[in-house]
Amino acid sequence: MARFIAFLLLLIPGVIATIGIKYIRDTLFNELHWPFPYLWLQALIGFVMIIIGIGFIGGFIYHRDKKRQRVKKRRLSK
Repeated sequence: MARFIAFLLLLIPGVIATIGIKYIRDTLFNELHWPFPYLWLQALIGFVMIIIGIGFIGGFIYHRDKKRQRVKKRRLSK
């Protein structure tokens, strides 16, 4: 059950990022969708959706690897 919940946690942001890519692609082809009154707003919302989706997936993977001690510590050298 835990793996299924983890799968859903990664599926939803993936779908959000995919919809963001679709909005940007449709903006390039001058296709305006219903909730947006302007093409530039559609492109901006699409870009934000991509950043949120990919950021959530990346943060999820980073948190999981950090919890399993697979992330190396950074050394500050001068």
